[in-house]
Parts: sequence; C-alpha cells; structure tokens
Amino acid sequence: MIALLLAAAAAQTPVDAERAFAADAQNLGQWTAFRDWSTADAVMFTPQPTNAHAFLKDRKDPPVAVFWWPGRSYLSCDGTHAVNTGPWVREWGKSVGYFTTVWQRQPDGGWKWTYDAGDALATPRAEGGDIQPRRASCESKPVEPIMLGAEGWHSGRGGSADETLAWTWSVGPAGERRLIVQLWNGRDSVTVLDDQVAAPPQ
Repeated sequence: MIALLLAAAAAQTPVDAERAFAADAQNLGQWTAFRDWSTADAVMFTPQPTNAHAFLKDRKDPPVAVFWWPGRSYLSCDGTHAVNTGPWVREWGKSVGYFTTVWQRQPDGGWKWTYDAGDALATPRAEGGDIQPRRASCESKPVEPIMLGAEGWHSGRGGSADETLAWTWSVGPAGERRLIVQLWNGRDSVTVLDDQVAAPPQ
C-alpha cells in the first residue's frame, strides 16, 4: 500500500499515472492494480458495460499480467481529465492489441481511471516513447460533443467541466462497441480517437 501511495503521489501527468498503473500490474498483480487505480464508478466492458469493482471484486490475478504503455495522451485545458491510448502485449507477444483509458484527477492531485477498454490487433501499434499529453486549447467556448447510440444500445458520456475534452461510448446488443473522444482546438471539437470494436464471437 505504501508503494502505491508513493506511486500515485509521484504521478504528475496522466502519462506518469498510466506508467505507474502498468508497473503495479506487473509488481502487485493485474487485477489488484486495476482495482487500486480505478474510481468507484469506473466502467469496464465484458462485453456489456459493468462496474469495474463489481467485476473485479473476487477476481484472482493472472500468473502473468498484461503489459501496456501509453502511446498518445489527450488532456483537458483545466487539467482534470485525460484520455490515454497505446499498445498492450500479453504473454510476451502471443497476443497484442490496444487500450484506451479515461483518467480523472483526484482531490489529492493523483489520477484514477474511470473508463478502460480496448481490443486485440493483428500487429501492435508503433506508439510510445517519451510522449507528452496533447492539451486542449483554452480559447473560446467548446461546442456540444457528439452523441452515439441507438435503440437497444447502452451508452454513456463524460468530459471535463470546461468541456475541452469529451468522450462518448456505446455498446450494442451483441457487444459491438464504439468510443469517440473529442478535443477542443479553440475553434472546433476535433475527434482524436474513434475506437470501433466488433462484437465478440458467439
């Protein structure tokens, strides 16, 4: 627990938080880290949306944790919310994919994730390295974010209080899923991520 508190205190950016989260998955256990780094209302997809703490409550850590790292990061103007995305690798490359995590700054200055999802890929993304968050513009007033979803779909939305970073997700009846993230550039809300995931095999 002391190590976790120190890691959270040292995480000054959402990129730092992502890296500390990934390190804890290796050192403390995958699902232990997911529980420790998530907000009480954090959402995962199984494939339908579910509360992360309810899903992970009694789940044992796998012998080998998935490994991931931030490849891109988007930060609201007010610095309260961020969205990270990047590659993941499981079992030393036996399977690869990408993740997207929404982060929320906490009252103590640390970060916790509130949305986590992703998908497998045939080849890994070539992303990472010494990246810095891409911050939204603080100029002018953002427009209303795009809405997703249709009849029979679960959907949700969120964003920073200053509306410079916004996201909308939707999940269809068969588990197909989409996430759109928009960042304010001073004139428009630009789509910076559009994750589309097919329904899992029946």
